Amino acid sequence: MKAANNNIIVKNKNAARNYHLTDKYQAGIVLEGWEVKGLRDGKVDVKDSYVTLKNNEAWVIGLKIDPPASLMHESIDPTRSRKLLLNKKEINTEFILHILQGKDKSILVPKVKNNKEMSHILLQDNTALKLSNYGIPEPISGIEILPSKIDVVFVPLLAYDVKGNRLGYGKGFYDRFLAACSPQVIKVGLSFFEPVERIADVDAFDIPLTACVTPLRSYLFSPEV
Repeated sequence: MKAANNNIIVKNKNAARNYHLTDKYQAGIVLEGWEVKGLRDGKVDVKDSYVTLKNNEAWVIGLKIDPPASLMHESIDPTRSRKLLLNKKEINTEFILHILQGKDKSILVPKVKNNKEMSHILLQDNTALKLSNYGIPEPISGIEILPSKIDVVFVPLLAYDVKGNRLGYGKGFYDRFLAACSPQVIKVGLSFFEPVERIADVDAFDIPLTACVTPLRSYLFSPEV
């Protein structure tokens, strides 16, 4: 299993020893919020897991993900069956860029600074891009715009819940960036998946989404009162 940055979280070494592998497939996996955190913390065991097909859908059986300590008292099955999503890719935002450019909107693209902060550069016809250390195209240089001047942010995520709480990729780039934006900024998540019921361990400084767009429908979240 790999993380978003292509680092391997866990590998089933028995598979290559016990079986002759003829084909390889890459798939996403439908997880709840606590399971994503468990994977990031390395609390996963794949030695007894396997994939089976049910109603033309792929499911992984026997994959164990330990819940966080805060959920130990709840009724959770760490080895529940989990649906696999074959042939899914990272969300391509190029279509969104073309639509916004056609509406004469100013578009900003992020650039990581000092491996801990993001700046946002105005995208122009002559903006040169290169792949970052995270495999994401980012501008080499350009006109930087302050976060307080931004009206709408499209936010990447691993998972989100029905209240708009999001689980990011663990680096904290967007948490720090959104904290510097105007309180009125519109925060739109992009996801292949529907929301989970609840993301555990939401901190007071976490900033929820305004909305989230999926292939099937869009979600609008009400702010907490």
